[in-house]
Amino acid sequence: MRQRRGCIGVLAPFCILLIFLTLTLTASYKPVIVVHGLFDSPSDFGILLDFINETHPGTNVTVVDLFDRTESLKPLWMQVEGFKRAMYPIMQNAVNGVHLLCYSQGGLICRGLISTMPDHNVDTFISLSSPQMGQYGDTKYLKWLFPQHMKSNLYRLCYTQLGQDFSICNYWNDPHHRDLYLNQSNFLALLNDEKLNPNATAWKKNLLRIRKMVLIGGPDDGVIMPWQSSMFAFYDNNETVREMQSQLVYLEDTFGLKTLDARGDIVSCTVPGVSHTFWHSNRSVYEKCIAPWLT
Repeated sequence: MRQRRGCIGVLAPFCILLIFLTLTLTASYKPVIVVHGLFDSPSDFGILLDFINETHPGTNVTVVDLFDRTESLKPLWMQVEGFKRAMYPIMQNAVNGVHLLCYSQGGLICRGLISTMPDHNVDTFISLSSPQMGQYGDTKYLKWLFPQHMKSNLYRLCYTQLGQDFSICNYWNDPHHRDLYLNQSNFLALLNDEKLNPNATAWKKNLLRIRKMVLIGGPDDGVIMPWQSSMFAFYDNNETVREMQSQLVYLEDTFGLKTLDARGDIVSCTVPGVSHTFWHSNRSVYEKCIAPWLT
């Protein structure tokens, strides 16, 4: 009995230390806010939540329940304002900041939110297969939404006042009708400071408050077109993909992309073999591209 008590006495300090370290590590994880994509809802992110709980136990994770399913077709500035109101209390309660994990269309919503919030405390912005430089391609989503249109003529609808009431038209970027895009796009062209924006300087300053921007995508996505849009690359007028560093918004540093890159704060993570709807449930993607940044 005395020997057993002696062992317990010896081990007690180590047990206390282990408990202390566990509590400290758990408490140190910043809250994670997840924003879903087109036609999604929080129920689609159960596997992702399991991944986070497994590798970062105790992390406060919120999948914002707004603009679900067909509601995700509403104009993106409307969605930005809605998500902003939902996220603000979470940010206020996070002394050390938050991480944003934003999927597909949600990546553009998050960039709009970050750019228009002067007091945000986003540490890492993780853009998961998001068309950051826009979309131009025939996909099953497009055919379902606009059965009478293909990529070559969708500009006739998207670059109108009516078309801009659909979220997908807010980032439709037709390389063959650049003038119409610049004149009619009231979201992406404005967010990229490709058209006159009186708030451009402030928006750029707001974006540069983040510590890291993680860009995730891959060649087998099948929905984001070109898939390199998830890396801020895009088509030229010959539909040849030009890398991020060749884009005018980068060269002129219109919204802070070049500055972030010069700071070493843009991380690209390309993963082949992943189709669009599986990015947030793929274990390899999570371990390689997401988990390292959930500090």
